[in-house]
Amino acid sequence: MLMTTSEPAPADAGSGMNADEAAALYRLMTWLSPSFPVGAFSYSSGIEWAVEAGDITDAASLRGWLAAMLGEGSGFCDAVFLAQAHRAASAQDEATLRGIAELAAAFAPSRERQLETSTQGRAFIDIARAAWTCNGLDEMVAGCGGAIVYPVAVGVVSAAHAVPLAPAMHAFLHAVVSNWISAGARLVPLGQTDSQRILACLEADVVATAKRALTASLDDLGGATFRADLASLRHETQYTRLFRS
Repeated sequence: MLMTTSEPAPADAGSGMNADEAAALYRLMTWLSPSFPVGAFSYSSGIEWAVEAGDITDAASLRGWLAAMLGEGSGFCDAVFLAQAHRAASAQDEATLRGIAELAAAFAPSRERQLETSTQGRAFIDIARAAWTCNGLDEMVAGCGGAIVYPVAVGVVSAAHAVPLAPAMHAFLHAVVSNWISAGARLVPLGQTDSQRILACLEADVVATAKRALTASLDDLGGATFRADLASLRHETQYTRLFRS
């Protein structure tokens, strides 16, 4: 069985969480920590070209660029794919999960973006599977078919470990935004304080994007960040590069 059906362990009076909830939180914090080795630090999602082109020049322009990517571009779409994959995996609906995985893989607008999300997705699954035993996860991964992109991987693994969808969604978006800011901080460059201010400013955007994605269907997928998509295409031929995307 993918999901456990046993009664939850009693709550710890001191922590307010039962053992299953504490384990889910521990795993979620580990999987979406910057130290989890999926190679996210190697990618900028086109931000490197945007800096080179002068679209991003300081903290304010980086914040605006990321808010658009989050709410109207790849951030929202990836969040929808995560939610849909989590629900399909929780229901053990392999046919639906395969369709979601295939659509998510086809949604990458450039070769570099495809490399970024598929490489991170595979690393996420491989490392989580090597570190934790989870009944049913292997079957769900096999059921996805070909390449499994990062948001689908997070959705499937979270569902397999009975991590609730809402916190998985917020943690995923926080991790994505944090990586974008890290790339921007190295490229602009920005100091640590400015980086944290941007992260704080994007808190409401993360909450709003998560809320939309949790109620969205696959029919709601779409973006309006053509410049960001163009950046991921132009980055492929950028003369000097620090990042892989």
